Amino acid sequence: MTQKAPPLFNFLDVPRPQGPGETLEVLLARKGVRLERIVSLGHATPEGEWYDQRQDEWVMLAAGRAALLIEGEEKAREMKAGDCLFLPAHCRHRVTWTDPESPSVWLALHIMPEGDRA
Repeated sequence: MTQKAPPLFNFLDVPRPQGPGETLEVLLARKGVRLERIVSLGHATPEGEWYDQRQDEWVMLAAGRAALLIEGEEKAREMKAGDCLFLPAHCRHRVTWTDPESPSVWLALHIMPEGDRA
């Protein structure tokens, strides 16, 4: 039996968020991997908080502008559309800002440690 492909969609066709914050949509989840679309508008990780994930993450900013601070670095990395970054497990990081005028659209690939599920 032939499996049907899901409908085509445009990754950058996102509704404009209603105020600052983030929305996250899981696009694909399989054993060991999870692919997400994250839409930010004026979002920043709360002061003093850090993401400290037990999985590796490859992230690309597909649209918009943002800045990401890696723990131990003096200056946040300013990102524009097309920029990508690999964050190994437990690489503490935080979003210092995203564009408050135009949505920032992220593509995030999470790679789970052996034995974990997405």
